[in-house]
Amino acid sequence: MKPSSFLKIAALAMPLLLSSCIFHKKAVKEDAPKLVTVEQQNSQDFISRVKDNLQTARFITSKVKFSVEVGAQKLTLTGNLKMKRDDVIRLQLMAFGFVEAGRIELTKDYVLIMDRINKQYLKAPYMQIDFLRNSGLNFNSLQALFWNELFKPNPVLLGKKTEDTDTITNYQVIESGDDMILQLEKDKMDYSWLVGRKDALIKMANIQYKDRFNPENSAQLNWDYTEFQNVSGKKFPNKHAIQLTTATKEVKLGMTLNYIGNDTEWETRTEVSNKYREVTVDEILRRFMSL
Repeated sequence: MKPSSFLKIAALAMPLLLSSCIFHKKAVKEDAPKLVTVEQQNSQDFISRVKDNLQTARFITSKVKFSVEVGAQKLTLTGNLKMKRDDVIRLQLMAFGFVEAGRIELTKDYVLIMDRINKQYLKAPYMQIDFLRNSGLNFNSLQALFWNELFKPNPVLLGKKTEDTDTITNYQVIESGDDMILQLEKDKMDYSWLVGRKDALIKMANIQYKDRFNPENSAQLNWDYTEFQNVSGKKFPNKHAIQLTTATKEVKLGMTLNYIGNDTEWETRTEVSNKYREVTVDEILRRFMSL
């Protein structure tokens, strides 16, 4: 694959990851069973079961096969996923299986995107990225999507003065056949999760950003989880299928994890060489939108 193709992958993956705040997919088909809202105590009991599935591992590492599809364009490549609980999420994109072409690093304080071929990088705090700030998403929310967990939007980013420490209530739980749907609404955002009734595993995370004054700004994204395996005594999905839909584009990203482990022997922060040129969020997004 040509180096330019790897640059496209990096440009495609970054907005997709950062736009995880604005997605929606109907969790129930038209012919699905009638929905029944669960009363509060049973709702809390079920949500507690979902939280019991949280990973106990502090580290998760894996080889990854990526696939990206934008219209007629389809690209595939390999890479690495390295995550440390409550600290960092790192995606490394590899050329020819052994040369790192790009890197995406998410920490509590900033987002780092590196284009190693053209020696360019972006490093910005979450508050400088409009769609993350406005939707109340931060590192914790993005971490939950990668780790297959529930999350609640950050009220500080939504302009409120205090953190919402309530992790059980406010979710609406709805029965749907063999599954349960968990829903939460915050301002212009609708959050929902499709969860197995028996195993309490999250099958899909769904969020929708709705701008009724500027519908062209609305967007949808789906994050599906399949092929669960045991990792440190808990189930973890091998396959992640992510689909972002805006008014003008539809982007599909697939991640297949192989050889999942708990490697701890890696540096959790990337130092950017002074040989790299810093670019802006707008430059990265313009590259993405021009593909």
